[in-house]
Amino acid sequence: MGLDQRIQAFTTLGKFLSQFSSEEYTLDANIPFNDQFFERMKETIQQAKFHNGWFTENNIQFAFQSWSEALTEDNLKAWTTQYKFNTQPTKTVAIIMAGNIPLVGFHDFLSVLITGNNVLAKLSSNDKILLPIIAEYLNSINSSFKEKIEFTSEKLENFDAVIATGSNNTARYFDYYFGKYPNIIRKNRNSIAIITGNETPDQLKALSNDIFRYYGLGCRNVSKIYFPENYNYDSFFNAMFHWKEIINETKYMNNYDYNKAVYLMSIIKLLDNEYMLLKEDEQFSSPISVVFYETYSDTILLKEKLAANEANIQCVVSEIGIENEIAFGNTQNPQLWDYADGIDTVDFLLKLKQ
Repeated sequence: MGLDQRIQAFTTLGKFLSQFSSEEYTLDANIPFNDQFFERMKETIQQAKFHNGWFTENNIQFAFQSWSEALTEDNLKAWTTQYKFNTQPTKTVAIIMAGNIPLVGFHDFLSVLITGNNVLAKLSSNDKILLPIIAEYLNSINSSFKEKIEFTSEKLENFDAVIATGSNNTARYFDYYFGKYPNIIRKNRNSIAIITGNETPDQLKALSNDIFRYYGLGCRNVSKIYFPENYNYDSFFNAMFHWKEIINETKYMNNYDYNKAVYLMSIIKLLDNEYMLLKEDEQFSSPISVVFYETYSDTILLKEKLAANEANIQCVVSEIGIENEIAFGNTQNPQLWDYADGIDTVDFLLKLKQ
């Protein structure tokens, strides 16, 4: 199976996923294998929702929409033409996946297969429902995928390289067990936003999506904001109103109530709009329903501070001229070439075959 065939397979997958990217699932008769998979995918989405309470149907739909938009023939070709692909020898890459948001490990899965390598995937218990049926669909498109994809819940064996994603704590164990293999080991990272006070209401509304999408559980969710000194927070909270209904989600509400109670008992000053808490804090990783913030007076000093903490930061949402900054509202729609932790996964995988 050559690169062109792999691109076509993932392009077809993108079209298939697009049918499940909005509240109304719409069958497209032109998409192959719908007779086998359309109803099954609808059932699988329900299974995933009941298996993990954070995986609401809306969040799964959003994940499918993001991937269907990314998996176009133009995008896949623009991505892969940046590299020199070689054919031999094929390697088996063990992928240890996180499970914080739906299909969070899909980019690694895609990267290994698009480079012609084999996947040995260990799924998170929190996200073990969706990817296997996607793999089945790929097998139907091209039977060559069947021998290239394996899922396991057992000890990982017979692999050539490792891509592992986890917490700072689990990363130490990954280093210990997999340090002798070529590897990419990812630790905790969080995303930040920088507010200048000149943002439009639409930009701040877009920022609310960066904060609340997936309940803030993703590394690309904004969990820390830098505000200018003497900022008028009313404009910020007015924009957050877009997500006010999130407080009606029981799991989220329980976290909000708990965190608010803990902070108030500790006499910690908060800014509160009844469904999110702003807490002044130097840390980057905030609890669910909480966004940490700091104020700044000098953008040059702020850039220096962020550069010193680069290892803790996944995305920077701003318009102050920081390298690789992301526009408001775009953190959860990365391009195929936007790599986690800034590590080029495809380059790593292609070098395995040299």
